Amino acid sequence: MRPWLIIPLLAGVLAAPASTLMVAPLAAEDRTQARSMVISQYGIVAAEQPVAVRAGTAILERGGNAIDAAVAANAAMGLVAPMMDGIGGDLFAIVYEAKTNRVYGLNASGWAPKGLTPEFLHGSGQHWMPSSGIHSVTVPGAVAGWDALLSRFGKKSFADVLAPTIAYAKAGFPVTEIFSDDWAATADYLSRNREAARVYLPEGRAPAVGEIFRNPDLAGAFEDIAKGGRDAFYKGILAKRILDTSSRFGGTMAADDLADFTAEWVDPISTDYRGWTVYEMPPNGQGIAALMMLNIVSGFPLGEWGHNTVATLHAMIEAKKLAYADMISYVGDPRFAEVPTKGMISPAYGRSRAAQIDAAKANCNVGPGMPPYAGSDTTYLSTVDREGNMVSLIQSNFSLWGSGIAVEGGGFMLQNRGALFTLDPEHPNVLAPRKRPLHTIIPALMAKGDVRIAFGIMGGFNQAQAHAQFVSNVVDHGMNIQAAMEAARFSKASFAGCDLYIEARVPDAVLEGLVKLGHRLQVLGDFSDAVGGGQAVMRDYKAGVNYGASDPRKDGQAIAEMPAIRE
Repeated sequence: MRPWLIIPLLAGVLAAPASTLMVAPLAAEDRTQARSMVISQYGIVAAEQPVAVRAGTAILERGGNAIDAAVAANAAMGLVAPMMDGIGGDLFAIVYEAKTNRVYGLNASGWAPKGLTPEFLHGSGQHWMPSSGIHSVTVPGAVAGWDALLSRFGKKSFADVLAPTIAYAKAGFPVTEIFSDDWAATADYLSRNREAARVYLPEGRAPAVGEIFRNPDLAGAFEDIAKGGRDAFYKGILAKRILDTSSRFGGTMAADDLADFTAEWVDPISTDYRGWTVYEMPPNGQGIAALMMLNIVSGFPLGEWGHNTVATLHAMIEAKKLAYADMISYVGDPRFAEVPTKGMISPAYGRSRAAQIDAAKANCNVGPGMPPYAGSDTTYLSTVDREGNMVSLIQSNFSLWGSGIAVEGGGFMLQNRGALFTLDPEHPNVLAPRKRPLHTIIPALMAKGDVRIAFGIMGGFNQAQAHAQFVSNVVDHGMNIQAAMEAARFSKASFAGCDLYIEARVPDAVLEGLVKLGHRLQVLGDFSDAVGGGQAVMRDYKAGVNYGASDPRKDGQAIAEMPAIRE
């Protein structure tokens, strides 16, 4: 029999006759989940800003597929969240093609210019990689990524998928809450570059919430790409503008650094987590750390221990430290260094790392293991169409506003992804010409039986640990994708020590228990940007139904396409 909840409305109600008591069933309304999933037989786009979501669903409604919609939504994100991403940044994507039942990975992360070497930086007085400025700039990979996606899987042209953003860039859009806060907080950084200030600080200030922002220069850049495709960016007028901007600030970017660059199709890496196959991108990205975390905690009964209990959180936090210690020590561009990828994600290595977790004490000095060798800021979106094709896509300038340098007349910022190189000559991630740095941005996908979930959670080195928490929420704790995305998260921003960010929705008794184990907590707000924001789409292939989820830590939403209306 279904349980009933007696709700006292007034003091003394318990003394009232039974007939006056109000009773209500324990039902879906009695939940901690703030919003419901979007559920539809048609395609769904989940992104961090409504304009971008509508750009993607508009393409679905015009006959495009999930790949077309993903590119359209990503293009729009570069307009509405220019501090996070844009055509001056990099891109990674995982694509599930329904008709072949195959998963594909796309690495569209750019390489360092040929002239950007450790010797060059040392000669200019630099002893470590700059975090901003022209020498932090690598070749932007996003447009090459769009071209690769559309060429292999798309149904629409560049002109089709860029049309919504071109229109919005000319007409303008109201700035949303979270991105307005980011804009205002970084206005001083923007003001240091004349072109950035001209484009992004109209009237000498950051646009306020609800204020209309236009970017006609970006509309022009997209019109160039719509006409000339990727060559317009890497060989044409936009390439010239990038090179002129680089030269003006003493950069080393050369014409062939742009012209020679191509995105790379790769095989995603995966692990089995309690019957679910979880896919991540291989190095040079950090996705390997998410798989390592899952392998480490797979031997612990997290479902029995409960969600966000002391035991569960302690195990996951310690697993994060172990996985990240390996990731930061071994991951680099596999074209330049041997990365022990298979060894790092092997179940046996996961068990050996798990054995180092002390259930009674936090480890504040975790070092890398010895895996066997086998021979910030970001925006994330996911799409699914009515045929069941799925895209998990992430794109970024790296830190807010990237290098701080805007391309003259282009309406976009150049990324500072080169900041993640090291100048240590013995490290696999040492700077070298035409080399890609260790990358933080990672898309993900998970599958079991007839169900697939494309998901991602942005936020620098937060991402792999957030992915592992999302997977655990779904697999160990039975949450739907919206609840799993909303659930309180932790994030450890550093690689050493016992410091930890954690959201305030975790019960006080659990926080106190973690402190007793030696964790040093900084308690955040209920829904904090410090633990990242994400999106997810899911498809039940047996039922032919799609689901969408959007993180309340962002301004976004998940929206389903409308079926064609015949008049």
